[in-house]
Amino acid sequence: MTDLTIPGFTYERLTGVDGVELNVAHAGQGSPVVFLHGFPQTHLMWSAVASDLSRDHSVLAMDLRGYGESDKPDAATPETYSKRTMASDVVEVAAQLGHDRFAVIGHDRGALVAVRAGLDHPGTVTHIGILDVLPTMDTWDVLQGVEAKVAWHLYLMAQPKGLPEKMIDAVAEEFFTSFLDSWDPTGSTFSPELRRHYVCASMAAVPSIVADYRATASIDLDMDRADRAQGRQLTMPVAAISQDWGSRLGFDPIEIWGAWAPDFTYEPINAGHFMAEENPARIAEFIRQLLTR
Repeated sequence: MTDLTIPGFTYERLTGVDGVELNVAHAGQGSPVVFLHGFPQTHLMWSAVASDLSRDHSVLAMDLRGYGESDKPDAATPETYSKRTMASDVVEVAAQLGHDRFAVIGHDRGALVAVRAGLDHPGTVTHIGILDVLPTMDTWDVLQGVEAKVAWHLYLMAQPKGLPEKMIDAVAEEFFTSFLDSWDPTGSTFSPELRRHYVCASMAAVPSIVADYRATASIDLDMDRADRAQGRQLTMPVAAISQDWGSRLGFDPIEIWGAWAPDFTYEPINAGHFMAEENPARIAEFIRQLLTR
């Protein structure tokens, strides 16, 4: 699909849940850190940050199932693209590289997978870093009124299988490009080659991307609600960094995340959604601070 890679990283296809093969890049030595990308991107969003961290950590960056050059299984059941399944992919891939305990840093969709990994595998995940997202359950709770239009795509892809896929496929290039445009305030975060990669990779993955989002409006939400009812929390150090969505949508990110993670820190950043590429030095610093806890 692309000749783009993270320089100096070794690439392998490793097996996750149910035989799904995942595109994995890894490099470095030291305590392990797994990087999970967001939408509409691939593992390449972490190129600068992962290269920085690989100087003193074992770093793994992967394409989530359904994205990039990883397999895109048919969503035969809601579990296929549940965050529980995707988190299990991460645990299995890391184990194949010799890591039975590791930190997880996730952006957007990848952060939801990181949180589920922490809830389901507390003995495996040592730290969780979250870029620009809220927990699944809380995301739906805070979206209200006209300001919720920022998340219009969540509602579209939450609809029953069939129509969303057809609608997006009909204007796929415009659909995915719109997010790269509207979420990048500088307009210069991506090289033309990388921008084209994100658009083409997403256009080739419409059914699986929609299935990922549909899971977040169904099975993932059910799991979050069940965890909240049972009082389950993230027991490891957790840190989040994000734009100031709270002021705009009327929520307190510290209050929301604090209910899930007692050992939690939060900081805002003056950047767009694609902050790991817009300001990689600041995000690398954020991660290094987390890993010292």
